[in-house]
Amino acid sequence: MANFFEPSRYIAVEGPIRVGKSTLARYLAQQLRGQLIQEPEDNPFLTAFYRDEPGAAFQAQMSFLISRFEQLHPLNEARKSQKIVITDYIFEKDKLFANLNLNDDELAVYDRYYKLLRAQVPTPDLVIYLQAPVDVLRKRLRRKNISQEKAISDDYMEEVLKAYEHFFFHYSASDLLVVNTAEIDFVERSEDLQTLLRRVSEPIKGTQYFLPLGSQGNQE
Repeated sequence: MANFFEPSRYIAVEGPIRVGKSTLARYLAQQLRGQLIQEPEDNPFLTAFYRDEPGAAFQAQMSFLISRFEQLHPLNEARKSQKIVITDYIFEKDKLFANLNLNDDELAVYDRYYKLLRAQVPTPDLVIYLQAPVDVLRKRLRRKNISQEKAISDDYMEEVLKAYEHFFFHYSASDLLVVNTAEIDFVERSEDLQTLLRRVSEPIKGTQYFLPLGSQGNQE
C-alpha cells in the first residue's frame, strides 16, 4: 500500500450512522500504523434518548461531550510526539447533534460548556466525510441489527443528513475529502475498500470530492 500522508498527521473520518466511518478509520490506522481513537459507545443515557424519555437528550449530549473531550484533549501532546492519529469523529459532531436534539434552554447551557472544551482540543489536518442517502443507511442499519438503532426514524435520519451536509458545505477548518458511498460498500466488499484507499493515498488539498461507482453497484 502506498504511503498516504506525511508523518504527524491527524486524520478524522466523519459521517452519519452506518456510513462506514469506524471501518475506514480502522483500516487507515492499520495501514498508517497510527493511533486509533474510536467514538465512545458506553453512553448510559443513549437507550433513554432513543425512547424519547424526558431530559434524556440533554443527559446523553452532555455525556458525549465530556467523553469526546476526554478522548481528544490528550491529542495535543500526541501531535508533539509526531504520532499519526486516526479518529472516527470530529469534536464538532457533538454540537451538530446538540442543535438537533436539545431545546433552546438546554442548548444555552450546553453551548457554555462546548465553547470551553472546544478551545482545548486540536483540529484535524484532514477530514474524510462519508456520505450516503437514507435508503442506503437504512439497509445497513437493518443488516447490523442493533436493537437501539431500530428506533431511529427515517425523518430523524433525514434531519441528521441535512445537518451534516450544511456543516460540511461551510467547513474550512482543514483539508476535506467528501466521499459519496451510495454506490460502494467498503465494509462488505474489499475491492470497494481498495478503491477508496487508493483515492485517500493521493494528495488532498482544500475541499475535494470523490464519487466512486463501486465494483458491483449498490447491492445491499
